[in-house]
Amino acid sequence: MSDFYTYFKENMDALGLPAPESLYGNAQLALGSASTLIALLERFGKKVTVMEMIGAGIRGEKLAVIGAMSASFYVGAVIGSIAVATGRSLASGTSIADVLLNAQMNHLHRPWLPGLLVRHPEIYKRRRK
Repeated sequence: MSDFYTYFKENMDALGLPAPESLYGNAQLALGSASTLIALLERFGKKVTVMEMIGAGIRGEKLAVIGAMSASFYVGAVIGSIAVATGRSLASGTSIADVLLNAQMNHLHRPWLPGLLVRHPEIYKRRRK
């Protein structure tokens, strides 16, 4: 298991969201999965659910447990978790600016992303124990 996936999964677990290693096992795989999810969101709209995306062909059967969840929230969590995992792999901590820069650099930025991250900072901020 890569450090990237360890950090990615830890962040997704903290959000109560599944993060199958088959989709997010390393940075390149996670970016590819996020790109696929974004393409489906753009095709079907922000109100599509995760289950509808699975029905459209994403290979994420393990995501069925959150089937009724808004796909845009899940994708936002994935993008934030990619930034968190990248930030933790390279340094320490992640800010909203880090998430947005990482999304921009990896062609994952969408107009709805900043608003989602502002409403849900738990996507990229680690909870202090």
